[in-house]
Amino acid sequence: MTIADIRDHLEATVLCCEENLGREVHTACGSDMMSDVLAFVKDQSVLVTGLCNPQTVRTAEMMDIICICFVRGKEPDETVIKLAEERDIVIMATQKRMFEACGILYENGLRGGASH
Repeated sequence: MTIADIRDHLEATVLCCEENLGREVHTACGSDMMSDVLAFVKDQSVLVTGLCNPQTVRTAEMMDIICICFVRGKEPDETVIKLAEERDIVIMATQKRMFEACGILYENGLRGGASH
């Protein structure tokens, strides 16, 4: 699945790094707690979250996540977007709730990564 596929499935708006929509993703992680995200092996590709702050981008960078999708209509401020642009991480936002977003991605073939 590509990041563009994720955008389409979640009816999301891309907020930065649109040039990376063709990148492949193979796994996903859905959480509002960055400590839970850190508990996964570094094979996550997309993070589905409602936590809209710079720490989310920093966590994504540490875990080799190439796309963050903010749920529940949350949109990051310019600080978060600038940080993501500097790290080449696609940021998108959807109106869907986390449970629904994760279910849609799973239904379309995206799986979660292994945990430690």
